[in-house]
Amino acid sequence: MKHILVVEDEQEIQELLSAYLRSAGYAVTLAGNGVEAVGCFRAAPFDLVLLDILLPKIDGFGVCELIRRDSAVPIIMLTALDGEDEQLRGFDLQIDDYVTKPFSMPILLRKIAAVLRRADGMPAPECLRYRGLLVDLDARECRADGALLDLTQREFDLLAEFIRNQGRVLTREILLSRLWGYDFLGDERIVDSHIKNLRKKLPVDCIETIRGVGYRAAKEA
Repeated sequence: MKHILVVEDEQEIQELLSAYLRSAGYAVTLAGNGVEAVGCFRAAPFDLVLLDILLPKIDGFGVCELIRRDSAVPIIMLTALDGEDEQLRGFDLQIDDYVTKPFSMPILLRKIAAVLRRADGMPAPECLRYRGLLVDLDARECRADGALLDLTQREFDLLAEFIRNQGRVLTREILLSRLWGYDFLGDERIVDSHIKNLRKKLPVDCIETIRGVGYRAAKEA
């Protein structure tokens, strides 16, 4: 089991990341400020660090610099700062990726998996197979019997989320949180619209409506 250190001072985002990463099979340790992060890192081995920049006591750049003195562990900066100067400074400190808030949880999970594979020297792509569909999560392509389907980014994320959770009912609230981001404040019916469009493009009927609850992909035998 890969162990991820999540360094984030906003409790709501901490809890969201922790729940989602654990459900994906990762072990998670949380740190709420820079001093705590450095202490955690020195106390236990980690496979990856998710690092905010705007932290109390020591900011993310300072934490990154301290970690890089002793370790080449993969680091993904996860921050609201989207300026070019901040991104360049992060890459100058040898981070592996830079993700800005608000972020898509499925895309973040894909980035984490890709960074970990590179660190392990494992370039093989991650794919999902379901009822004749081949979903390449790295290339972000979906094929049906070899033919490429023209899916939007959101449609692709929805399909992947349903396939990963076969047999489980996913409510609109769950889908909004995971795919649109933790701070989405729009109309929940946007989920229905995207699923309607996705169904039109799929050659197989695989997304069921559970009236009054949400949607699910039937579990393959």
